[in-house]
Amino acid sequence: MYLALGCGLAGMLVPVGARAADHVISIDDTITYQQIDGFGASMTDSSAYLIYGTGVLDAAERDAVMRLLFDHDDGIGLSYLRQPMGTSDFRHAVDYSYDDMPPGQTDLALAHFSIAPDMAYIVPALQDALAINPDLKIMGSPWSPPAWMKDTGQRFSGSLIDSDAIYATYAEYFVRYVQAYAALGLPIHAVTLQNEPHWVSWTYPSMWMEPNEQVRLVQHMGPAFVAAGLNTKIIVWDHNWDEPNYPRLVFQDPVAYPYIAGAAFHCYAGAVENQSVVHNFHPGKEVYMTECSGGGWAPGFANGLLWDTAELVIGATRNWAKAVVKWNIALDQDGGPKIDGGCGNCRGVVQIDKYTGAVAKNPEYYSLGHASKFVLPGAWRIDSSEASGAVENVAFRNPAGDFVAVVLNGEDSAQSIEVQWRGQTLAYNLPAESVTTFTWPEGFNPYVSIWVTTADQSYLLRRLPNRGFVGGSPPGDLDGDGDADLSDHAVFANCFAGPQVTTPPAGCPSADFAAADLDDDGDVDAADFAVFQPLLAP
Repeated sequence: MYLALGCGLAGMLVPVGARAADHVISIDDTITYQQIDGFGASMTDSSAYLIYGTGVLDAAERDAVMRLLFDHDDGIGLSYLRQPMGTSDFRHAVDYSYDDMPPGQTDLALAHFSIAPDMAYIVPALQDALAINPDLKIMGSPWSPPAWMKDTGQRFSGSLIDSDAIYATYAEYFVRYVQAYAALGLPIHAVTLQNEPHWVSWTYPSMWMEPNEQVRLVQHMGPAFVAAGLNTKIIVWDHNWDEPNYPRLVFQDPVAYPYIAGAAFHCYAGAVENQSVVHNFHPGKEVYMTECSGGGWAPGFANGLLWDTAELVIGATRNWAKAVVKWNIALDQDGGPKIDGGCGNCRGVVQIDKYTGAVAKNPEYYSLGHASKFVLPGAWRIDSSEASGAVENVAFRNPAGDFVAVVLNGEDSAQSIEVQWRGQTLAYNLPAESVTTFTWPEGFNPYVSIWVTTADQSYLLRRLPNRGFVGGSPPGDLDGDGDADLSDHAVFANCFAGPQVTTPPAGCPSADFAAADLDDDGDVDAADFAVFQPLLAP
């Protein structure tokens, strides 16, 4: 065991005699939950223009910013981007869709469809991000369809016109978007039907959409995707946690249901546990956490770091989220560049000074980074203890077999923990108000890499000296004496019974028989010996 004798690094590493930990975190990697698609943000028009269009960054500085965001070694390895289809409330100049027409005109054939407005800044940004992180996934989300598809005749407010021709055309609009981006080397992993369908504005693109309207659109879009050979996922809702019944109503339609991959949520109202409410009713459907902005309503580094880690990195993933996505990836010191409408005091993952190009990492950079830098796309969330007071955690197993645990200490004092895994223990003292990521490889008593960010900013995603798991029994230790040697060989020989013999032979205790069944197929045979022999100490 270890006990802190003071503040700072030394206080985290001083060994002492055995003492009960304040909190025990048990991790069981035999129990798995959802597979992770990624962690990220949105390269909005404002963000892309700030990085690629203003000229405040030269080419080398721009590359450095992108690596800070998307590279696993030089940055935090963001791996998921939710992209507005057309403009959102974060646009630097003008509103647009991909098929704008003069007032009074329509384009049911989509003859004028074009993603040209995205080509100047957004597409280059996405291509560079994908080149840095080839595991990057992209989700598309519209704030509004073209104005001529809506009953207001405007991008603002309104709903889709009640017409099968309009719904069919809008479904094809999504097809064209996915195809156009794919042609540029940017595969679209998923689309949502409408950003925040229960919120409309007269100051930026938006649209109201009820569950029956989402059902109707999916009934057109699903077959259209199939006909076009697209495997892009269709995601419903894409709004706050406070209305879990909305996606459930959409899922109830038997025609739309097979085409829907899952539901997406935002953080601005309700409780994160409602993600699990939806999952529990429809366990075959996926969950995404697709928007949550920091901003002036939550000032201070500590507030952003601790809340985001608790509610998003830990809370959303413990409630089945496959992806956790913040809002703007980069904004300037005035929350722009943007024209009027929408959020006036939002904060990006990073801030770029619009005059000097100086880059500052906001608390969202660190809360995301404690997961995105270490938890790779394709990882599985694995079982770990529920929160103990303000000490919360979540654990993952990466595709290569290594492990990650993110632990939050929301208390205003240091807290000791004992991590239990496969009969082994890791003792550690968490600094007050901090986030700590532990990573370790497969194996017996492995060394653990430790990365810490503290709310007082004394540590900012800083790597600390490795520690190791202790205790437990190594693989092949059948007699429980802490090694794998000839006495263990004797136990194995005593229990060897041959293939498909599932009862212990005479003289072999059932516990020994179970321990010798190293391939877990119910018998002790040559296949188990093939596993056992390399484990013996030389």
